Amino acid sequence: MRHSTRGEVDPFIVMDVMEAARKAEAAGRHIIHMEVGQPGTGAPAEARAKLVAELATPLGYTVGLGLPELRARIARHYAQWYNVDLDPARVVVTSGASGAFLLAFSALFDNDERVGLGAPCYPSYRQILKAVGLTPVDIPTTLAQRFQPRPGDVAAHDLAGLIVASPANPTGTMLDRPALAALADACAVADAALISDEIYHGIDYDVASVSALQVTDDAYVVNSFSKYFSMTGWRVGWMIVPEDHVRRVERLAQNMFICAPHASQRLALHAMDCTDELEANKAVYAANRALMIAGLQAAGLDRFAPPDGAFYVYVDVSAHTDDALAFAAEILEVAGVAVTPGIDFDAVRGQNWLRFSYARSTDDIREGMDRLARFMQARKL
Repeated sequence: MRHSTRGEVDPFIVMDVMEAARKAEAAGRHIIHMEVGQPGTGAPAEARAKLVAELATPLGYTVGLGLPELRARIARHYAQWYNVDLDPARVVVTSGASGAFLLAFSALFDNDERVGLGAPCYPSYRQILKAVGLTPVDIPTTLAQRFQPRPGDVAAHDLAGLIVASPANPTGTMLDRPALAALADACAVADAALISDEIYHGIDYDVASVSALQVTDDAYVVNSFSKYFSMTGWRVGWMIVPEDHVRRVERLAQNMFICAPHASQRLALHAMDCTDELEANKAVYAANRALMIAGLQAAGLDRFAPPDGAFYVYVDVSAHTDDALAFAAEILEVAGVAVTPGIDFDAVRGQNWLRFSYARSTDDIREGMDRLARFMQARKL
């Protein structure tokens, strides 16, 4: 049967690692999961209880842009967290952040246009761009610049758009306000669209994350309930778009998705008021971060930028391997620890890098670091 080149995208390697870990567990092994960026906690308990009480009422379609009360609550969130006065009409509730990216790319770009990504980066950016007929352009970044793109990259690569992520996956590094403003200004000068991935906002440690909305209104801002709000499986996110783009995005959303899942939207609405439980989750990540930084250094894996946010550490393992995929498989087989090879995030230089997630329980992180230290010691013998 004939097929489209749109389907010829690269696999998401972390999903393959998850499957290998699942098979090992099915065979009776105990695996420590450091491969997947998924909170070890579920949706807030109080929010789930409220949703259960609402399920007696049939949940049909919502309007394409999302529940009005959820859009209003998201707008209030920007006032509370960022001191930004946001019109709820600019809020689009989406089927996860992935749905937001599909809408953003469709609304902003024509076929074959070039969209820049600071490599290493979240791999699905590239694959979604390819699938909708666009050209992803990897912009090499360095450990010294904390893996973030620079303003000069926009004109240098002749971009129609730039995606930035802060805190970033896989590195956990963030852009401060001057750096984000400089990137926004560079995009404005080049008439390039700025898309700001802010799905790890709320999971920051020493300094609060900066939203693109604090430096410009001329951006698409993507966020999600998956990370800070611990709702990965519910598949609901949101996007803020400029006022004159709302109707364009609404038409796309109506036809592509009809709406985000109604039950997920209601749960998200309730989750936004569960601050105590969510901050308790964040305190676990902070403890895990300290454990992992110390554990990696003790194991001799000490070339990384300490993460400002999210729950990842991206480690240079070039002193130990030039095949990250094989190295990750060896760590899983010998140590029983699942980690993600860097080729997911950087096809050119990723063979020298591994990503470690500290999103699970503190006991898991402690045990995983102990296993990794023993593994690295045995490799030296």
